[in-house]
Amino acid sequence: MKSLIGALVGAFCIAAPALAETPAAIVEDVQGKVDGVEFMDYVAPGKIIKLGPKSSVTLSYLKSCLRETISEGVILVGTEQSTVQLGDVQRAKVPCDTKAAQLSEREANQSAATTFRTVRSDAKNAPSKLPTLYGIAPLVQAKSGSTLVIERTDGKEPTISVPLKNDVMIRGKFYDFAKAGKSLTPGGSYLAILGAKRYAFQVDAGATASPTPVIGRLLRLE
Repeated sequence: MKSLIGALVGAFCIAAPALAETPAAIVEDVQGKVDGVEFMDYVAPGKIIKLGPKSSVTLSYLKSCLRETISEGVILVGTEQSTVQLGDVQRAKVPCDTKAAQLSEREANQSAATTFRTVRSDAKNAPSKLPTLYGIAPLVQAKSGSTLVIERTDGKEPTISVPLKNDVMIRGKFYDFAKAGKSLTPGGSYLAILGAKRYAFQVDAGATASPTPVIGRLLRLE
């Protein structure tokens, strides 16, 4: 196993010797014994993930919008997809905002990553310029203890106000609208308010209530 991992790392370094530490993918699901990552972690190119017997992990790539479900084996995280040895991988392209999914250098240096680069603006911004969510139930990353307010900017809709208490947060930093039974309107433009900060985004007109991959509905506010 050690020789296999060494070979993987060597091959990766030859192919991409100057890769930065900017996260490339988000861990959407973990099943069984998986060393090195947890649910909702972000992983950078070159990261090695070892899966035990009957274990699996789901990675969603920010640049390529590829969603990989990998069973067993050894994973070497790439920039747009993984290299997998001794395991099985199933890949599918999923709807996500590829431009908004890329991290800025400032965000990457903050030990937290995002699938959406936030755009601070007012309601006059054209919808086409806004980060797009492809699910009607956002998964919001924000600090516990604050209050999240969601306002519609292109029509009338009740304002949503959510106290982000520890007991409703996933891992202390994610609020899942789906888990809370809340949703937004397909095609709507919104403003997320967190203290003095404002973040504009829109929901794709084709978004539905069906289960949506994390990468398509994640909105980072902190």
